[in-house]
Amino acid sequence: MRFLLDAEQRAFAASLDARLTAADTPSVVRDWSRGEHGSGRALWRRIADAGVFGLAIPEEHGGLGPRPVELVVAFVELGRHAVPGPLAETVAAAVLLAGLEDTGPAKRLLPALASGEVMATMASEGSYALDGDVADIRLALARDGVRLAAGHGPVRRSLDPGRHLTPLTEGGELLGGAAPFGPAVDHARLATAAQALGVGLALLDRTVAYVGQRTQFGVPVGSFQAVKHRLADAKIALEFARPLLFGAALTLDPADIAAAKVGACEAAYATARTALQLHGAIGYTAECDLSLWLTRARALRTAWGGPRECRELVVSGGGRRW
Repeated sequence: MRFLLDAEQRAFAASLDARLTAADTPSVVRDWSRGEHGSGRALWRRIADAGVFGLAIPEEHGGLGPRPVELVVAFVELGRHAVPGPLAETVAAAVLLAGLEDTGPAKRLLPALASGEVMATMASEGSYALDGDVADIRLALARDGVRLAAGHGPVRRSLDPGRHLTPLTEGGELLGGAAPFGPAVDHARLATAAQALGVGLALLDRTVAYVGQRTQFGVPVGSFQAVKHRLADAKIALEFARPLLFGAALTLDPADIAAAKVGACEAAYATARTALQLHGAIGYTAECDLSLWLTRARALRTAWGGPRECRELVVSGGGRRW
């Protein structure tokens, strides 16, 4: 089966790509990693103005959705540009709020999420939330339902400097009991997979350009057959992950989403290893922009379910642990 984007979807991707290119996202990521969130919040609002977060929010709450295919298109571009912040978590929070039986919290919180006025994060009880120190809305998946956490614990750094992890404080306003956690987690997993595909594509593009410029024995490194084979393997893995991702966006089946998560994240991780090897020692340096994508590929691989957990979901047909 071939998944081809229509003209409107391609134009949306191109528009978002142009907007993010102009924003100089590597500098935004570095600001974010230092705890300077001004440029990141400004970029967040521009992303919201493009309608990205509205794709996960129903029209009656100020959104454009749900439109999961377009959401995947957007998140591939966000990954391609290594945009920081709780992106997948905001989408998951929007889906969770929209699914509550009590529509009060949705009416109160979703319009601000759609507009980019606020950002959200989400985590299960006992785990860490991404960027809980920056998020305005912190949803804790507790045993008695969804709670609006009042604060967060100590900030812990991730392998990816653009990702900060925090535990959420216990208690807080109960927004709804027996909440449908599954769809929210599925959307977080789908958005994470789309980001990973974008990260892998960016790593491949940067590496192809680099080996075309770097020379050894008087010829470009990219002319060596072994280098071509490594890049071809990375390209094939990414292209095989693409239909898995868009297929999962069409079905929203938990097993399909888990398969897409494994395919995209493993392809991105393999591409990161190839990129690091072919760049040589410079790839290890934090000053090199490549490192922003290298560390992101590793972090996304285990976010919202690592390879083992997702493979078990595929084998079991999508049985949930939430």
